[in-house]
Amino acid sequence: MKYQKSFYQIKSNDTIFEKIKKEKESIGYYNLPFQDTKEIKEFSTTVKQQHIVVVGIGGSSLGTFAIHEFLKNKENDKKLHFLESTDPIDLQRRVKKIDLDDALFIIISKSGTTIETISILKYLSSKIELTNKNTVCITETDSKLSIFAKSRNIKIFDIPKNVGGRFSVFSNVGLLPLSIMGLDIDKLLEGCKDIYNSFFSKEDYYNIIMEKARFIVENKNRFNINVVFSYSSLLDGFNKWYVQLWGESLGKININGTKQALTPVGLLGPIDQHSFLQLIMEGKRDKTVTFIKIEDFNDDLTIPNLSLKGLEELDYLNEIKFKDLINKQADSTIQAIEDLKDVPFDVITIQSQDEYNIGKLMFTYELLTSIVGSFVQINTYDQPGVEAGKIILKKSLKKEV
Repeated sequence: MKYQKSFYQIKSNDTIFEKIKKEKESIGYYNLPFQDTKEIKEFSTTVKQQHIVVVGIGGSSLGTFAIHEFLKNKENDKKLHFLESTDPIDLQRRVKKIDLDDALFIIISKSGTTIETISILKYLSSKIELTNKNTVCITETDSKLSIFAKSRNIKIFDIPKNVGGRFSVFSNVGLLPLSIMGLDIDKLLEGCKDIYNSFFSKEDYYNIIMEKARFIVENKNRFNINVVFSYSSLLDGFNKWYVQLWGESLGKININGTKQALTPVGLLGPIDQHSFLQLIMEGKRDKTVTFIKIEDFNDDLTIPNLSLKGLEELDYLNEIKFKDLINKQADSTIQAIEDLKDVPFDVITIQSQDEYNIGKLMFTYELLTSIVGSFVQINTYDQPGVEAGKIILKKSLKKEV
């Protein structure tokens, strides 16, 4: 008797855990928290330029941008710029803000042939000579970009072949520019390590992450939109990084040919209380919501004790700290969602605005993404849908030459 099936069953937590442990042998991001950062830190101390220019797109820049946005007020006095889009107006506007003669250009492309990145590299080369004095490259050691770098004796920082772009923020891709900006990359990795150790020792974060992943998978056909509602503008970059990580990793066809439909949405509070919240409250019940709060902003900016004509009834706002106000806004929205009793939600509270806590948050989401991918039985780490468009673009451009 021969038996064949075209469906799959949701595996047990233990089975998925063993699969994730096995992945560590081939998927490199898991072990990035334990790397030696000495070379990065030593190089960072030699950088004298005031303008640090990251040239990269997607996974080559989004994670760095997320951490930069979250910790901008802790950085040194250098200016960090991101060149990623081929929009000509945007590109020229950004380049005008850079003192090209006082800039370090960090060219990032894992493959070394990313069209957007190489196009911008060519444009910069027409504006200033790129040399080993003002340029470093972050790429695979045998990529086309590495050939360019070696031809000019430009320093190369490696991207391991087994670390995918959207999982690369804790590699040289993110650590180098962040270190140059004066951030404590060891504290960043310490946050990752604590999540790693807790999860793989089956302690607190194992239960938290596994339970969340299992709920998402078991209810993916009903709640197929996953909303992150971040209550701080500091987390706007994180939201963008999450959308790429979640969408590009989990928007796949699984082993029984079913198209997975886990759609990420990133919102900012309190801004999106005045728009998307209405859809969550009274719209179709197809969304889960994760609220992210910052417990301590380390900033005591306070609403002045002023009474304004016509606005006297709002004097109850006087002398309230803005950090308390935004958290009360978050708590009120959370309570409103909870009162509905039919919108699944959870709350992540970041203890303080520092390297350690953003490291914990982002590594948690990387693990969560991997676990959900294992549950739905897809390849979490490829991106055939994206590659298809790249192939068409290259063919189209070559025809015009």
